[in-house]
Amino acid sequence: MAVQRGRAGTIAAVSALGLTAVLGGCGLTGDSGEVTLKLVAADYGDSTANSSKKYWDALVKEYESKHDGVRVEVSVYSWNDVDRKVKELVDAGEAPDMAQIGAYADYADADQLYTADDLVSIPVQADWISQLSNAGEVNGIQYGMPFAASTRLLFYNKTLFTDAGLTPPTSWAELAADAEALKAAGVKYPYALPLGPEEAQAETLQWLLSGGGGYTDTLGTYSIDSSENTDTFTWLKDDLVGKGLTGPVAPGKLNRADAFAAFANGDVGMLNGHPSLMKMAAKKGVKFGMVAMPGETGQSKISMGVADWMTAFKKNGHAEQIGDFLDFVYSEKNVLAFSREYDLLPVTNSASDAMSAAKQDAGLKPFLDELPLSETYPVGETSWAQVSAAVKKGIGQAVASGGSPASVLSGLQATAAAAQAAR
Repeated sequence: MAVQRGRAGTIAAVSALGLTAVLGGCGLTGDSGEVTLKLVAADYGDSTANSSKKYWDALVKEYESKHDGVRVEVSVYSWNDVDRKVKELVDAGEAPDMAQIGAYADYADADQLYTADDLVSIPVQADWISQLSNAGEVNGIQYGMPFAASTRLLFYNKTLFTDAGLTPPTSWAELAADAEALKAAGVKYPYALPLGPEEAQAETLQWLLSGGGGYTDTLGTYSIDSSENTDTFTWLKDDLVGKGLTGPVAPGKLNRADAFAAFANGDVGMLNGHPSLMKMAAKKGVKFGMVAMPGETGQSKISMGVADWMTAFKKNGHAEQIGDFLDFVYSEKNVLAFSREYDLLPVTNSASDAMSAAKQDAGLKPFLDELPLSETYPVGETSWAQVSAAVKKGIGQAVASGGSPASVLSGLQATAAAAQAAR
């Protein structure tokens, strides 16, 4: 009746329905009486009707109905506010038990978090997609538990492509040729290149990976100014932006949300997008296709992956109760429900397999197929937040008229090196 919690965890008494205070002589060690767990979560909805609060309310109601003595209070904040709110709570000495947020490294570095081993059962840990589990590690120890994932594909407007007699590109040269034809046909944004401050770090990484580079090298050391990365941005500047193939808004001033809206309005021939763009485009009646990101000489072998994280703070204790609740959160049923509600990719193999086989999830299959091939931001580095901010602020200058890709990337590398040295 007891299961081991984590590879180095304690032994917890659980019933068939989950954690109980007393069952057939098996007792829960530690706290007695009612325990209240506090969770701060991000809102993935775009309206009150599909706010993440509704998801958590239903999940918590089911959990509490099966677990006497454990209450879970969830506070949901927008992505504009959630990371700041958690930091304020931690700084005030009022850390929540759990926080579902965008980063974890600073808290792990300050020894404020439980490890995954401290909390969740071995079957749950084994079910996480390995790339995401590895991305949640600091110095080989996992603190960030993947909660939601996404990859990027190249979206193209089928109507515009058909009218211009084009096929989807598989290489940079084909992408540029398609963009030339779309420009000649009067398309406003032949290729939308959002390097504005909203999410420039994502578009940047997608292109760096397609050119054989990335933010870091194979050893995990920042290599932003590598020859591969410099070549990639030189090509972007000379062969796309410089030839007027990226539209009327300078890439450094074009944000992702505006680029997505333009695609949904039929004004964009091609752009990198994540699953939520499917619903936006379909709602506006735009016929679109999706292919893997073109690479320098052929289809890119690595896609960009993004993950959001569940973390658990040590301040209040309650490791046993947190772990049992998270085992419930990461059940196949709940992961599937969340992923389907918000057009996100599941972070577990079981839910991913289920979605890959389900007709209702056919639209997400291309993204699911890319996830095992994806590479994420270096989120395990406490320096990443500073580096990401610098990329958002300055990468647009690399492709601007008169700009120097080598100089901009060298400056970002210097920022990254200084941030690492200050750890």
